[in-house]
Amino acid sequence: MKKEIIDYIQTVGPVSMDQLADHFQAASAKEFIQLVKQVSNMEGRRQVCFDDQGRIALPEKKKSNRVTLIGTFRANKNGFGFVTVDEAEDDLFIGRNDVNYAIEGDRVEVAIKKVADRFKGTVAEAEVIGILEHNLKTAVGQVIFDEEKKEYAGYIRSKNQKISQPIYLKKSALVLDGTEIVKVQIEHYPNKKRDYFVATIQEIIGHQDDAGIDVLEVLESMDIHSEFPDEVIAEAEQIPDQLSEKDYEGRLDLRQEIVFTIDGADAKDLDDAVHIKQLKNGNLELGVHIADVSYYVREGSALDQEALTRGTSVYVTDRVVPMLPERLSNGICSLNPNVDRLTQSAIMEIDRKGRVVKYWIGQTVIKTTYRMTYADVNRMIAGDKKKLEEFSTIVPSVEKMVLLHETLETMRLKRGALHFDTHEAKIIVNKTGLPVDIQLRQRGIAERMIESFMLVANETVAEHFSKLDLPFIYRIHEEPKADKLQKFIDYASSFGLGIAGTASAIKSEALQDLMARVANEPYADVLNMMLLRSMQQARYSEHNHGHYGLGADYYTHFTSPIRRYPDLLVHRLVREYASFTPEVVAHFEAAIPGIAKQTSSLERRAIDAEREVETMKKAEYMQEFVGQEFDGVVSSIVKFGLFVELPNTVEGLIHIQQLPEFYQYNERTLTLKGEKSGRVFRVGQSIRIKLMRADKLTGEIDFAHVPSAVDILEAPLKATRKSKSHANRDRSDRTGRGKGKGRKQGETDSRSSKKAKSKDKKKKPFYKEVAKTKRKKRR
Repeated sequence: MKKEIIDYIQTVGPVSMDQLADHFQAASAKEFIQLVKQVSNMEGRRQVCFDDQGRIALPEKKKSNRVTLIGTFRANKNGFGFVTVDEAEDDLFIGRNDVNYAIEGDRVEVAIKKVADRFKGTVAEAEVIGILEHNLKTAVGQVIFDEEKKEYAGYIRSKNQKISQPIYLKKSALVLDGTEIVKVQIEHYPNKKRDYFVATIQEIIGHQDDAGIDVLEVLESMDIHSEFPDEVIAEAEQIPDQLSEKDYEGRLDLRQEIVFTIDGADAKDLDDAVHIKQLKNGNLELGVHIADVSYYVREGSALDQEALTRGTSVYVTDRVVPMLPERLSNGICSLNPNVDRLTQSAIMEIDRKGRVVKYWIGQTVIKTTYRMTYADVNRMIAGDKKKLEEFSTIVPSVEKMVLLHETLETMRLKRGALHFDTHEAKIIVNKTGLPVDIQLRQRGIAERMIESFMLVANETVAEHFSKLDLPFIYRIHEEPKADKLQKFIDYASSFGLGIAGTASAIKSEALQDLMARVANEPYADVLNMMLLRSMQQARYSEHNHGHYGLGADYYTHFTSPIRRYPDLLVHRLVREYASFTPEVVAHFEAAIPGIAKQTSSLERRAIDAEREVETMKKAEYMQEFVGQEFDGVVSSIVKFGLFVELPNTVEGLIHIQQLPEFYQYNERTLTLKGEKSGRVFRVGQSIRIKLMRADKLTGEIDFAHVPSAVDILEAPLKATRKSKSHANRDRSDRTGRGKGKGRKQGETDSRSSKKAKSKDKKKKPFYKEVAKTKRKKRR
């Protein structure tokens, strides 16, 4: 219809809405409303405009010498933002005054204001000159009444902190009392005339005091829905919960093998199982068996379309929003013990060096013997006699699996795989959703062992299809960008650590060697975190670029089709490519790029939701400890302060304005140093703090520094001035002049700066030298 509207206006010129309705024969009120919405949508994308007479016209193309680009706008809660034009290129910085009412996720047109300067380390700057498409269609929030704007029913503030404007609600027949959490449909967006949204209420999703409403509000605000559409549920109900004779046809029967699952104690969707046995030649046969979800979820079905819309299951504190209905994920597709289940398997022969020398990939049927937990397997590995007796049937298998895991792990390390040993938290909530504890997740040999087996299966499947040169979806992790890696190299050098290679050409083995050298140092965790931050984000792609972090030439996701759509697609490709035609190849060649892009985006959405809920729940948990002191570790240093992490992974900020003196920030070493005291804050050091504030709504946690014996003290900045030029530079930093813009330090710092100036002025030779330097700069 858009093309027809544009063609019609190009033919006859500007038209009224009635003329357009007559042309498209929009006789009914419903058809007319749909046409109005279409025109409004096109106006928002700058495809049409309204002339002085109110007629619909085509916008004039303005001639400009400025370079313009189209990309996706990413907002920052402080008002500025970035635009991603190409995933492989650096983002464009958009200043607060150049945002032009763009909001998170908008597709925008930007004009370049300033090109990037790699020598100075500055990024390109641009301004938004047009919003082509708004990404935000719905929002969620609590109803707030506004006596000043009586033409509206009230407004909501989105939980998305990147949206600062209120969203006013059109009046409706609903009677509201102000406790409702509502979901709204956006109709009008902020512009020069109206700096707020206007929306209509779609539904009431709950009330302020409902148990778990805070988590539901976050999920709904990101369009993550727990409920499935009726047609999806109906389709799932049609799938039998027992296998028929036909289901076994064409499958390799592995029901006589000793196959078992190993998962967390609270897992319900058991989608992977393993078997192992010794071969006559001394090699080991490893079978990785994955629930054959694609057998039940057919391409183009309601189940398939809904799964693609969701992209992935989302795991937050006390609930899971599944990709597939529970009838499948916890039923016929779950590899429950002692029942026949349909699977797709990668059966690999692995030699003593961890190399896959033979493999087979295809459809199978299995019957698992046990539903094992990580805890039980870890106890078996540790020699727990009770568990060894209880699961004696699989003891030989577990022993072989441990040996194979060690071989595979050694092989990955030799080829340069990076190991990021991060601390993950599990937030324990009560029946009302209130957090009552935060526990660290423990990863034993059993967890790492299953991870090793899933990795080798994923690599084997990816290599198989890459060498067949068929359209495929890969999980890629590209080499880190040089500028980010250079910051890590600079930071590592502050500890006296050298790295072989340069930022633009460094092998993962060099980074791995560095981390091995510092494994027992107190700053090892910090270096690990800094290295992780320098990495690019893994994503899905139709092109194979390998996986830098794993040191793998081929990688995909094959092992979790219940909870990830790309895995479901890989299973479909395994089946379809067993006897493919040119039409099948052409179909997937056209479909895979879009699926890869969409599922990468949905994965990021899920990560954002999980992170936001975790941040909110951590702040809520810490509210009862306000005023108490804790020991923590400095996790990062920024210009405006330092972040401190507690042993339970809770992180908070000590703002630089809360420190009692001026602190100089060193970007290269990531340190803050006190001008008078010489106290140094460095990433990785221990620190004593006091909890000042924990805000559940924003997720923000504020700490205050408590002086203690663990503080690092060095010579004060004043005492280390060795030259007049240094003194001049320090004074420029302190007063906000010179190259840097400076930053406010609070009244205490202002007074100390004035005192320092007055002392400097008494030293006449020094004062004259400074004046001389300033005159040279002006010239």
